[in-house]
Amino acid sequence: MPFSFLSTICFLSGATFGYFVVFPPAFRFLVGYSNDFLMSLPAVSEYFSLALRLLIAFGVIFEMPVLMVFLAKIGVVNIAFLNRHRKYAILVNFIIAAILTPTPDVVNQLMMAAPLMVLYEISIVAVWLFGRKSFAAFQPGVDVEENDVAEG
Repeated sequence: MPFSFLSTICFLSGATFGYFVVFPPAFRFLVGYSNDFLMSLPAVSEYFSLALRLLIAFGVIFEMPVLMVFLAKIGVVNIAFLNRHRKYAILVNFIIAAILTPTPDVVNQLMMAAPLMVLYEISIVAVWLFGRKSFAAFQPGVDVEENDVAEG
């Protein structure tokens, strides 16, 4: 039950962040192409499509801590793995931001990549707090604390 509650809270906070922080500059960027000879008149469907894509994209990326804790619980990742692969995570975060941002500008990509990097660090703390016991801990003869120290 708490897992689904936290997942819902993360998704809603991501959608809220996307709508109130990222959507205004993204829409301003798209409307910014107008000048004396060209007037930008976006249709309601285009406005709705942009807003919906941003809401879903930010809602999904804010699920990262929940996903990392889940992966830690099943034994796929641990703190040492996340710390060791931080530089690759930064690269992947920028690639994900480039793919998910609906507008092709650097500002909106950075507005998605920066929260992704912060969420990665929050994920490391969440794994440290909540993901300590993996499925390996339920096997007889396996000590999780020794296993984590040996891998790090």
